[in-house]
Amino acid sequence: MRTSLVILGLSITSSWGNGHATTYRSLVRGLSELGYDVLFLERDMPWYAQNRDCPSFESCRVELYESVADLSRRFESEIKQADAVIVGSYVPDGAEVVRSVLDAARGVRLFYDIDTPITLARLAEGTPTYIAHADIPELDGYLSFSGGPVLDLIERKYGAKIALPLYCSVDPVLYHPAPGSTRHALSYLGTYSIDRQPSLESFLFTAARALPEESFVVGGSGYPEGVWPKNVSRLEHVNPRDHAAFYGGSRFTLNVTREDMRRLGHSPSVRLFEAAACGVPIISDEWPGIESFLEPNYEILIARDTEDVMRFLRDLPERERRALGIRARKHVLSEHTAERRARLLDYYLKNLLATRREARTRLTRRIDALDSASIGQET
Repeated sequence: MRTSLVILGLSITSSWGNGHATTYRSLVRGLSELGYDVLFLERDMPWYAQNRDCPSFESCRVELYESVADLSRRFESEIKQADAVIVGSYVPDGAEVVRSVLDAARGVRLFYDIDTPITLARLAEGTPTYIAHADIPELDGYLSFSGGPVLDLIERKYGAKIALPLYCSVDPVLYHPAPGSTRHALSYLGTYSIDRQPSLESFLFTAARALPEESFVVGGSGYPEGVWPKNVSRLEHVNPRDHAAFYGGSRFTLNVTREDMRRLGHSPSVRLFEAAACGVPIISDEWPGIESFLEPNYEILIARDTEDVMRFLRDLPERERRALGIRARKHVLSEHTAERRARLLDYYLKNLLATRREARTRLTRRIDALDSASIGQET
């Protein structure tokens, strides 16, 4: 018997301006192969409607809704009957969506925080976010893109019954070494973010100005108009099917972390695993826990300033550069694939479903015992 799962996420149909789509796509593919019937519900938003690069899937059913009221009207029955329901972060009107799921769903109810550091920062400030503090204890579990000490914090401070790591992952079918010429010294793939921009300026733009003979490239949407170094190419969007070629066109690629994620640590980005799976050596900023995912100076290079980046670009022997990429790819393919994440989520869900069934059985037996006692008193 297949397990029914409803996921309410930011977007699976469009990867423009978000990394959620590739995470969901690979995860539902893995879950489908494990015997899940997945319904993915996505708010029909103008930005994604205009930029849908994958509107349909064989591995799950995708439905769009217009509002929370429309969601409840059309899909409340399926949410109610599903074995499990997962609401993701950054869902429009997310707190209201979570509340509606808590009220309707009878199966396991989970929140999947793909933006844990940002969510927790907003909760700490009392700023409205994608889930209300008061609703966290009602969930059966809190899935987090961030691991380490933050899991204890989510349970202790915010009352989660259990906080479980579910990191991003990579699909080896899409992300692999791509043959072709190496055109750029350094690439960066990521949507514009104001708190990432200083690091991007320091690690890529300043290095580009200091190395005018080299070529650099940045892919991603949302960057403000401005004067870029002449040797830095800009791509507004790179379709996921072209990511492998994008990474493969550079000798190195850059990983830059948002401030909240860097401060919290243990928060790998999906781009980190994707680049590693493509066998391209990664230069990354430093954050707590990075060694839990890739070993510094053996599988990944850590830069603290522009000079570090320039030293890697100019001085790292070609043999070591290639070996670094090969080691990172081997590590990621052994531990961070979509299949591994799907199996881990399957493990979580089976245990949580068993716990709920056991609790219902205990409750039923207790009610039966009370009824028997009442009958005995009446007779």
